Amino acid sequence: MSDEALRVVCLCAAWCGVCRDYRATFDAAWAETPATTRFAWVDIEDDAELLDDVDVENFPTLLIARGEHTLFFGTITPQPATLARLLQGAHAGELAPLAAAPAVDALVLRLRAADG
Repeated sequence: MSDEALRVVCLCAAWCGVCRDYRATFDAAWAETPATTRFAWVDIEDDAELLDDVDVENFPTLLIARGEHTLFFGTITPQPATLARLLQGAHAGELAPLAAAPAVDALVLRLRAADG
């Protein structure tokens, strides 16, 4: 995977009904997106050590990054069109790196390291 590949991570919890329902939407987007995009589903409780200082309070929370830079981090509405528009914007270069997101940027680095 290139350092500049797009990474899309959904941060959810197994106990969350919205997350369980959203999983199908996320997986469908995953299947329809170019293979150069790296997708991951992260359970905030099962993978708590990975999150470290990143607080997730609402679901689904989406993280989009390119290389080491966070492009989007936040709660989204669980509709397919919302995810599609964010992915389209990320692939088109319409999302600029977020300023002052050190905890989230550190999460991106941990995710990259976990990929091996």
